[in-house]
Amino acid sequence: MNQDVLQAARPAAVANAEGLADCDIHPRTRSVEDLRPYLSQRWWDYWQTYGHRRRHGYVRGHPYPKSQPADGMRRDAYPPGGGMPGSDLDFMRAQYLDRYGVTFGVMNPLSPTGQGDLNAEFSAALCTAANEWQVQAWTSREPRLKASILVPYEDGEASRAEIHRRAGSPDFAQVLLMSRTAEALGRRRYWPIFEAATEHNLPVGIHVFGFSGWPATSTGWPSFYIEEMTEHETSCSALLTSMVMEGVFERFPTLKIVMIEAGFAWLPALGWRLDRCWERMRDEVPQVRRPPSEYLKQHVWVTTQPMEEPDPPVPEHLAEVMGWIGWDRLMFASDYPHWDFDDPVLALPRGLDAAQRRAIRIGNARALYGFP
Repeated sequence: MNQDVLQAARPAAVANAEGLADCDIHPRTRSVEDLRPYLSQRWWDYWQTYGHRRRHGYVRGHPYPKSQPADGMRRDAYPPGGGMPGSDLDFMRAQYLDRYGVTFGVMNPLSPTGQGDLNAEFSAALCTAANEWQVQAWTSREPRLKASILVPYEDGEASRAEIHRRAGSPDFAQVLLMSRTAEALGRRRYWPIFEAATEHNLPVGIHVFGFSGWPATSTGWPSFYIEEMTEHETSCSALLTSMVMEGVFERFPTLKIVMIEAGFAWLPALGWRLDRCWERMRDEVPQVRRPPSEYLKQHVWVTTQPMEEPDPPVPEHLAEVMGWIGWDRLMFASDYPHWDFDDPVLALPRGLDAAQRRAIRIGNARALYGFP
């Protein structure tokens, strides 16, 4: 389609829709100074003197080899007044929220948040500061946006305290973790997070990446960005397998997990393989009382960006995968303002009926997060 025609069609196409909930929007600070009002003098001085100390010891900046555009951003998403993409609310409104008629947007800040920092106290302090910043700079000014509770996830008790501090506020929609943690995510050190989340009926979003200190592959550090992106599937398979086998879903039967920016076509194959292994070795894990695929179908939601699609496109093949996951478990995500942003008008595949599209675009997020 001609780009001029497409640009003109977007507002009309969205205006005729029944709403849009975006489950992955990335705000960021204009500079670290934005967090200064929410940090004690001790932690501000510490940050300025020592900076972050992440588990990826030799990495400065991102834990993966990403070059241009800077920080993986859309080139057209830089605000005209300066700053990084995602740092200007007015520009975000004009370029994305208003243009596409976004009804609700769940924010998932990635940096600077303090998540995964080796200094546990600093990690907790910076998460608290970033949560305050989300409210003051974003949700209090734009009611369509909802924040994620950032927690120092390597410290279960500090994470529990932060969840208790934020739970009940209409500003926050979920708890946010990263997919690459220091230990397998089903381990008991992380159970206080799951316990607090279920106590407050909050979903736990797990966004890809993180500073685990371990390579994404089982054979060392990848050379290329494309390898890192492909390995999201295996790291997410591993964390869900850990949660199932450690008995997390038996211990917390109302726990809701949202896999963000992880793709989803790998999920049925994971369920099939786990079921087959469990049938033969179930005596090793008596805490797993049902076929593993049942836990996945009951407790796991997925977001659409990025979406694996057959080549050449065969709509019924992708629809079959979606059907296995559950039509009530798929939610739209754009990944705004990153370079691989999914346009809400174009993102969903052909072959979906009106009810399926409506559920993915807004209905499932409404049901999960309790959006009005």
